Amino acid sequence: MSGARPRVVVLDYGSGNVRSAVRMLERVGAQVTLSADPHEVSEAAGLFVPGVGNFHACLAGLAAVDGGRMIDRRLAGGRPVFGVCVGMQAMFDSSSEPSDSPQPGLGQWPGTVDRLAADVVPHMGWSPVDVPTGSSLFAGIAQERFYFVHSYAAQQWTLTPHGSFSTVAPLVTWAEHGAPFVAAVENGPLVGTQFHPEKSGDAGAHLLRNWLDSL
Repeated sequence: MSGARPRVVVLDYGSGNVRSAVRMLERVGAQVTLSADPHEVSEAAGLFVPGVGNFHACLAGLAAVDGGRMIDRRLAGGRPVFGVCVGMQAMFDSSSEPSDSPQPGLGQWPGTVDRLAADVVPHMGWSPVDVPTGSSLFAGIAQERFYFVHSYAAQQWTLTPHGSFSTVAPLVTWAEHGAPFVAAVENGPLVGTQFHPEKSGDAGAHLLRNWLDSL
């Protein structure tokens, strides 16, 4: 990466311990601010949306800081947003966590996040991913493993280029725990990973550096 360090805001909305995300982004060359200030969010080169714990609690936290509107405005202007774990799940229409009644998400992507169909839940640990051809997020690391901690995930993908942020079809990376689930999405300015790149060692650092290079 050359030139000035890109400025990234880690959205501060009460989602657990975000210090590891701040440290990893700084490690790979970003100038990082932890904030929910609308001006800082709007002006940053990239917005990083963490997510730890319960979907409903995370959406309540986002609502409390008007996070949905800030994310929507950035994406409408083609400004990059990166959601991680529940921060990625929040981009879907809804989730069945914590009850069977759908909890509304931000609606950037169609679909519902559901409990993993596996004998052992949560899915916790290092897993490989199935990366599509042409991925820039996984350039140089398609064969690596990444660190997952989750009980819910999107298990279908229905978005087509029509109505999305790009005329190019979104690139969807899959993983498996009991059944296939969405491990990552690259959809124009909006990307997300179900795993935690900030906890995925050198592979996660490489992935975040790939994202910073795209800014």
